[in-house]
Amino acid sequence: MEVKTNGNLSFWFADMGGVPDYRDPLPGDQHVDVCIVGAGFTGLWTAYYLKKADPNLRVVVVEREFAGFGASGRNGGFLQGGISWSREKYLSGSSRAGVIEMDRIMHESVEEIIRVTEAEGIDADVVRVDNLMVAATPAQWSRLKKKHRYSIDWQVPNERFELLGPDETKVRIRVKNALGSIASSGSARVQPAKLVRGLAAAVERLGVPIYEQTGVTLIESGRVTTSRGIVRAETIVRATEGFTAGISGLERLWLPLNSALIITEPLSDSTWDEIGWAGNELLGDNSHAYCYAQRTRKGRIAMGGRGVPYRFGSRIDQRGHTQHETIRKLHEILVRVLPQAQAARIDHAWCGVLGVPRDWCATVGLDWKTGIGWAGGYVGRGVSTSNLSGRTLCDLILRRDSRLVHLPWVNREVKQWEPEPLRWLGVHSMYQMYQFADRIEARGGTRTSWLASAANRLTGRA
Repeated sequence: MEVKTNGNLSFWFADMGGVPDYRDPLPGDQHVDVCIVGAGFTGLWTAYYLKKADPNLRVVVVEREFAGFGASGRNGGFLQGGISWSREKYLSGSSRAGVIEMDRIMHESVEEIIRVTEAEGIDADVVRVDNLMVAATPAQWSRLKKKHRYSIDWQVPNERFELLGPDETKVRIRVKNALGSIASSGSARVQPAKLVRGLAAAVERLGVPIYEQTGVTLIESGRVTTSRGIVRAETIVRATEGFTAGISGLERLWLPLNSALIITEPLSDSTWDEIGWAGNELLGDNSHAYCYAQRTRKGRIAMGGRGVPYRFGSRIDQRGHTQHETIRKLHEILVRVLPQAQAARIDHAWCGVLGVPRDWCATVGLDWKTGIGWAGGYVGRGVSTSNLSGRTLCDLILRRDSRLVHLPWVNREVKQWEPEPLRWLGVHSMYQMYQFADRIEARGGTRTSWLASAANRLTGRA
């Protein structure tokens, strides 16, 4: 499969004119109130809310590359609220009412992000849209109906959470073999690189320096050791998400799971007439391997999926360059879901990593003894959840007794991943089993394949 550009971080940066110039690195040893490690969404939102709450607070951000280098500038552009993780796992340290409250507040994050973009003049191509999850096999449709009942039982606070039949789905978008879908409101489509770069500029305007080209090698209580000097701070925030495994002592905390995307050339009006998709909905399918897509402002299709899910030893990609086999598979998914676009040229392909905890559930917290805070493990829901992380960390650091600091995910710790080669074998086995399960289900039958259930148990997703 031919592709014009492979890597160079992401199409989103190309859409902005290219990879940005670096800011200056840390000029030497410093002493501040709060040092934030990582200039992605989590770190920048934390800095933003801290400085808004207390302008006199001395806050610095240190970043190995540049603001938005990681998942914040490479993701699929889905701004979705709500819990995508196991509600039952959060129940172990909370109550049903607490989990429902967390879900509701996570939904509020979408409007909060849009509010800030408007207040700060950030043009991130934000468009409020529905999220559409489509089923294309009887087993997928059975799972989707079960998910709909589950969400109603849990009182998921969407403005609308609607089960659509095949004809109603086709009115939205003509996905091949669609048997039905769930349409939920309260989401938005964004251009993520524009959002993270605009947020970085807003943070700087508040007086927070962002020191780029400053790699962090060690985080200790009161001390961050970098390639450019030492930062001493009463509070340190680890906002490294998918890159956490690269810090000494944290190699097995969160697994860097790989996700990849391709984006087409702008499609013709006649092709869009065949596809539909006039509502610009965020699109996902209910297969086990999973794919996600958006229609961009210039009439392209961005299609994402897992590709090679995990590199041995928690290795990271080289500036977004992805394997040709991954590109081929993503193109196959594009043609399977939307065959109307099969002749479209692929203009860009890229990949990145997201942080996955051992139980696949996000967490945020602050250890009062060490003064070290953290947030992450978003498992693909980071655009919105990182905003709630930033607001929560702000309240924790300033010792505010707010509703946010009592949510079920606060100070929730999980066990570490297994050492190699066990985690490599486990993750790759999981996705192989998902792919086999999808093939079995494509032959017919309404029951979910036992292979998918076994894969979930194997890696802790169940």
